Formats: sequence, C-alpha cells, structure tokens
Amino acid sequence: MSQRYTVARISRDGEHFEILVRPQPALSYTMGKATSISEVLVTDTIFVDANKGTKAGDDKLQTAFRTTDSRKIAEIILKKGTLQLTTDQRRQLTAEKRRQIIAFITRQAVDPKTNLPHPPLRIEQAMGQIHYPIDPFKEVEEQAKDIIKLLRPVLPIKIEQIQVEIRIPPEYAAKAYGTVKGYGTIKREEWRADGSWFSIVEVPAGLYGPLLDKLGELTKGNTEAKKI
Repeated sequence: MSQRYTVARISRDGEHFEILVRPQPALSYTMGKATSISEVLVTDTIFVDANKGTKAGDDKLQTAFRTTDSRKIAEIILKKGTLQLTTDQRRQLTAEKRRQIIAFITRQAVDPKTNLPHPPLRIEQAMGQIHYPIDPFKEVEEQAKDIIKLLRPVLPIKIEQIQVEIRIPPEYAAKAYGTVKGYGTIKREEWRADGSWFSIVEVPAGLYGPLLDKLGELTKGNTEAKKI
C-alpha cells in the first residue's frame, strides 16, 4: 500500500465497502481532530474492492447507508469502520499507548514489599519479558489490568487503593480542592467555619506520594495529610 494513500473499510448487510484516504488526515479524522472530509479523501468513489478498482453500485450504497452521497458514506466508514494504518502510524500509536499504560500502572500499582510505586523503567523492562501485544486502539485501563496479571510472575506488584485524611487551611482550600479531586475520589468532605477544608479521599496507592508533594507545593507546606 502506497504511503500516499491507505484504505478505510466497513462491512454492512453482508456487503464490503472501501474508500481511499490520505493517511495522516484520515487518522486525525478518526481521532476526532478537526479535519475536513475533503482533505481526507483521495477520491469520492466508494469501492467494494479498492485494490481492484471495483466500484460499489448505487443500489448497494442505498441499501447499506440509506444514501448514495459518497461524502456522507465516507464519514460513516471513517467513524464506524476500520482504518488501515501505515507502518509508521501503527508504530507511533503503539509506542504512545505503551507509554500511557506504563504511566497508568505506575499510578495504580505498588510493590507489595515496600508499598511504593515501581519506577516506570522497571515496569517497562518487566513488560519486555511478557511480550504483551499492545493494541493502539484498545483502552489503556483494560490492557493495563491484563498486563498486571501477566507481570506478577516476574515483578512483585499489586493494585491498592488507600484512604487519605486531608486538612487544608482556608487560604489554600479552594485551589487545593480541584487538585485533590484530580488524584482520587472524595469519600467525605467538610467546609469548616474558619474556611478550611477537611476531606477523606480514596486514591491509588501509587499516587499517595505525588499527592502529598503537590499539596505541599500548593500550600507551601501548610497542609495535613495522612493515610488512615
């Protein structure tokens, strides 16, 4: 397949449909980035086999898509069908997904011997031993959970949620609230008469240290936080 174009395809009612698209604009389009359909399409033609140049008949298009408008059909194919990635695109997307999975595991899991997060490099090296095939389109959390199960024989690891009791002085309370919410789930909270904020927050064990560091930075050390 030429790097100047690639194929997006879909099957409907037992029929197969394909369009020729420009690789990078097509990928941007499928990822929800602002790209005009005219920038994506190499040609407005809808094929049943793009390699052979076999066009889809209007009757088949009308039955499958309830329209013969090629651009509307192309939008459906790109949104609901499958885009054939170039080698470079697949490599880049897989590498990015791998980084996201490693970051997720670092946040969510700890070494049960120390109750501290594993460094990203250690997780990456352990993943190299299990040879898990990263899917660039599959959800990070779903893949990460599968990977953690496979990692256990080669790396001591567990997922743990902890509860943290936090007290923030009034002058920092409003700013700190959003930060805390971004790290975990607020299980209980109380705005006190003096304007200070008290909460009990559930966070992944791997985020406990980063949460304390961030709160210390925001409040210039004027915060109280402890595991309960």
